[in-house]
Formats: sequence, C-alpha cells, structure tokens
Amino acid sequence: MSHDPYLALRLPEFRYYLAMRFCITLAVQIESVVVGWQIYEITKDPLSLGLIGLVEAIPAMSVTLYAGYLVDISNRRNIILITYIGLLLSAMALTFSTFDSYQTFIKEVGISRTAPIYLAIFITGLARGFLAPANFAFMSQIVSKEEMPSAVTWNSSNWQVATIGGPALAGLLYGFLGITITYSIQTVLVLFSIVFCLLIAAKPVPPKSDRLPIGQSLKEGIKFVFGNELIISAISLDLFAVLFGGAVALLPIFASDILHVGAEGLGFLRSAPAIGSVLMMFLITYRPVKRNAGGVLLWSVAGFGLCMIVFAISTNFWLSLLVLALSGAFDSISVIIRSTLLQTLTPENMKGRVSAVNSIFIGSSNEIGAFESGAAAKLMGVVPSVIFGGCMTLLVVAVTGWKAKKLRKLNF
Repeated sequence: MSHDPYLALRLPEFRYYLAMRFCITLAVQIESVVVGWQIYEITKDPLSLGLIGLVEAIPAMSVTLYAGYLVDISNRRNIILITYIGLLLSAMALTFSTFDSYQTFIKEVGISRTAPIYLAIFITGLARGFLAPANFAFMSQIVSKEEMPSAVTWNSSNWQVATIGGPALAGLLYGFLGITITYSIQTVLVLFSIVFCLLIAAKPVPPKSDRLPIGQSLKEGIKFVFGNELIISAISLDLFAVLFGGAVALLPIFASDILHVGAEGLGFLRSAPAIGSVLMMFLITYRPVKRNAGGVLLWSVAGFGLCMIVFAISTNFWLSLLVLALSGAFDSISVIIRSTLLQTLTPENMKGRVSAVNSIFIGSSNEIGAFESGAAAKLMGVVPSVIFGGCMTLLVVAVTGWKAKKLRKLNF
C-alpha cells in the first residue's frame, strides 16, 4: 500500500483539532516573545529572563502528574476548555497591565512593574500543566491507529507553523502597533481556540473498571515510562538537549545587544527555528523516518547542539537566522520520532499519565532550560553560556548513544 500523507487531514474533527492548536500555540508564542522583550526592557538583566521560565515551570510541574491522572478518567475536551479559560484570563491580565491607569496604580502602591507580568506567566504555566497531557490523549481519540503517523506529522507541522507565525507576528505588532494591541490579539486568538474546541464532539473516557486510586495510578504511569528503555532513552535525550542546548530565553539579549536588530529582529530570530522545522516536517511527511530511526534521532540532536555553538559565536544576523533554522530542522526530526514512539507504545488508558511524565521531562524542561540559560549567562556571560550548552548537548548525545542500545537499533 502506498503512503498517504493526507490520511489524517481527511477527518473534519482532526482539522478542527489542528485549528484549535494553531490558534492557542500562536497566542502562547506571542505572549512568550512580548513578555521576554517587555521584562528585559524594564530590568536589563539576563536573570530576569531566566525567571520567566522558572515562574512558568513551577506551576506546570506541580500539577502535571495529577493532570495526567485526571485526563485518563475524565472528559478530555472539557479539560482542554478549562485550560483555555485559564490562558484567556492570563492574556486579559497582560493586556490590562499595559494600561496607563494600571501603571500609575502599581507605582502609587509600590508594586514592582514586573510582578503582574510574572503573575500572568504563573497562570499560563498552571494552565499548560493540564493542557499538554489533555492534548496528547485527546488526539488519539480523534484519529485511528492507522492514521496516527500522518496525524503526528501534521500536528507537529501545524505546531511549528504557529511557532513561526507567533514570534514574527509578535515582533512586528509590538514594534509597529504597541504592546496593548499585541496582547489584545493574543486574547482574541485564545477565544478562537475555544470555538474550535467546541466544534469537536466530546469523547468517551476509559471505563470505571480500569480506574485505580490516584497514588497507584500515577505510580503505574511513571513505572511504565521508566520501565520502557526506548521511551525513557528518547525522553531523556530531549530533556538534556533542551535543558542545556536552548538559547531561546537569551534571544532578547542577542537581538538587542549583540546583533542590534530590535524587537522586529527578535521576532524573526524566534521564528527561524520553526521555519527550519516546518520545512523538515513537510519533507518527513512525504519521506517518513522508518529505518534506523534511533540513529537518525541521535544525529539530529547532535546537529542541534552544533547549531547552538555556531549561533553563539555569530555576530551576523543572517548567519544567526540560518543556524537557528537548521537547529529547528534537526529538532523537528527528534520531535516526530519521539511523538510517534510515545503514541504507538502507550496504551489508550495510560496516555494521559504517560504524556504527563513526558511533559515534566520535555515541556517543563523548556522553562527550566530558560532559567538555566539566564543563570548561566549571568555567571559566565551570554556567549560562553550558549557555547557551554551546545557542548553539553553533544556530550549527552554521546552518552545516550553509548548506553541506549535499543534506541540505536530503533526502526518504525
């Protein structure tokens, strides 16, 4: 049978799912760019950028395991809707915090200018802690097992397209129309996500006979992940690569002080990895990775680390864009292989808990990695810290390739 790259797209509900995720990802990306630029303009401190990730990661990690348990026993669409309401409140709070009257009020009462921003980020982290396992498990109820490889690729491509559009749009809106309009557009995008979610029918939950007490249920999910060498190896590889290798949190500094391209340039720098990622994902849509998938995964993470080293020493805006795009291309290979692995090896009634563990490893590692980047930049300097992170990524790949024999031999 010939490979049909459009198999999952033929399902109307999967198209609504993609539209829903596109809008919410676009909104989150806009918030991420504008918040980073706004806080750096206020503080001029690399550590304050790192704190953004920490403030978002703490609530996300605190609730994710419980969220995974809840996803496996509840209506997954309703959980997504509730998280969208939380993200809507965060976007509205950020918009309100830009009003002159509010700025005057917090100045009079002696509140830090960054405090309301960090509070909104905290709310975003809380919502995203529930959203990651709910999205993962909900998609598997929309598409069949035969449609899953196509769905994973399109879902990843859709996410990356939004990751391109979000930062670029945020940079342009912030630079030309101002912060209030930018946050207002973010708010509207969250509302669109809610509408698309409502267009998807609610799906059944696992039967009551499958349910366990919360403690035993969470333990079962953790045991499944750590007991599967393929899953734990792939997750660990991404965890440490993201933790040490990412430079996204420091991009406002590169845009402002090293490349001198301003808020507009920051938007394009943030978009560059996603551009490379989307191009690679469209290629994989037509030529999926099946043979030697484990080896491809290891080499792609190594390529990501090398790109970070070159980006750190670059002082040319166009070279920086190129290596960031290449880093996104390498990262997309890793994302697709890991996502396919998780979806195919995880039983339906454990998808929420397994996704929660994965989210703690991968999702929150983005935010913790942002804090690590900010702290390392504070201690070592911006450029040396990114070089150090790239070198650590290469070391992680070498150790994983040596230890994880099953991953090296992985085929789909």
